[in-house]
Amino acid sequence: MGMDIKQIQDLIKFVSKSGVNEVSIEEQDFKITIKTNQEPTYVAAQPQQQMVAQVPAAAPAPVAAAAPAPIAIDDASKYITVKSPMIGTFYRSSNPEKPSFVNVGDEISAGQVVCIIEAMKLFNEIESEVSGRIVKVLVENAQPVEYDQPLFLVEPI
Repeated sequence: MGMDIKQIQDLIKFVSKSGVNEVSIEEQDFKITIKTNQEPTYVAAQPQQQMVAQVPAAAPAPVAAAAPAPIAIDDASKYITVKSPMIGTFYRSSNPEKPSFVNVGDEISAGQVVCIIEAMKLFNEIESEVSGRIVKVLVENAQPVEYDQPLFLVEPI
């Protein structure tokens, strides 16, 4: 019955490396479309591609994915993007009563928890791989996020 999240993430990585623009897989109760955008963006000093996959949590419902619009920031090249390592729901704090892990202007260090992504009822603490200052939070609290979707812009310090 369909593909699991790991297979989809592997497929996304394969599609992004292969250089094709779009892949569609359709089964009886399942459909996935992966689109890559071949123009490199210069955020983390290496070309990267936008990838999209939306997966129903447990439902065999047809799913169509669309590429997210790039976010325009003046001279984004000096910023580092903290990206989502998985598909899930983005949360800025561990629960609604607690303050956000990080806010714009906060200085963070590598290994610091910056958000939680809930995937398949598992709450995954996402740690920053970089040190710097939060310049922009790119996702609203409790919004669904895609694999590799930018979550925060960080100015290296």
